[in-house]
Amino acid sequence: MLKPIATLALAAAAVPAIATAQATVPVYGFVVKNSYPHDPKAFTQGLFFRDGHLYETTGRNGSSWLRKLDLASGKVLQQKDMPAEVFGEGSTPVGGDILALTWTSQTGYVYDLKTFRLKRSFRYVGEGWGLASDAKQVYMSDGSSFIRILEPKTLKEVRRIQVTHAGRPIAQLNELEMVEGELFSNVWGSDLIIRIDPASGKVKGVINLEGLLPAAQRGTLDPDAVLNGIAWDSKGKRLFVTGKLWPRLYEIELVPQQR
Repeated sequence: MLKPIATLALAAAAVPAIATAQATVPVYGFVVKNSYPHDPKAFTQGLFFRDGHLYETTGRNGSSWLRKLDLASGKVLQQKDMPAEVFGEGSTPVGGDILALTWTSQTGYVYDLKTFRLKRSFRYVGEGWGLASDAKQVYMSDGSSFIRILEPKTLKEVRRIQVTHAGRPIAQLNELEMVEGELFSNVWGSDLIIRIDPASGKVKGVINLEGLLPAAQRGTLDPDAVLNGIAWDSKGKRLFVTGKLWPRLYEIELVPQQR
């Protein structure tokens, strides 16, 4: 994703549309169900839950990696470093593989889910931000209001949807996760997650995570230490969230807010 100075104008432009969405679609708060250790050096870009474990991809040149993690302890069980010259981004499982993006290298990687062996790479135009998948399609964000739809075998783009509320685009879409038929997306630089209809791109709800881990409690003055990372345990019906450089990862339950 873009650095803070470069994104200030874009983020400011997105705020009115998000505020409008909050006023006219369901808004959710949260209750923390559990809290787990998270590596405070992990610049979280992609997060997902598979077969009892968390998987995470991180960013920044020289510290971009793919990891398999023990949820309870945060212990790294397996790690694959990405090339030092790339800035890692989002990731998602597809069958027996893990797909991972890079920010500006216009290159993605396909890793074996079990061994983390690099099987192949693939190309795309523009920036890579977030990834999610379901049984039929792969969804890719690039920091704009558009989500690209990729064919899961060839990873070729087949179409795009624009994420909107009341006809107004919502930009700065970052980390993605498919949750029971809805596409959840972090909005870069904010404490918000939006719920998206993946067929139409329309915003179906807003999750406000303000106060989950206040900036003063994040243990760093890095301005990039923002909310980012969504993982869904489809079997246990558990929702996990964290942030870049955060020392904690949270299991949360969504609570509808009174209007």
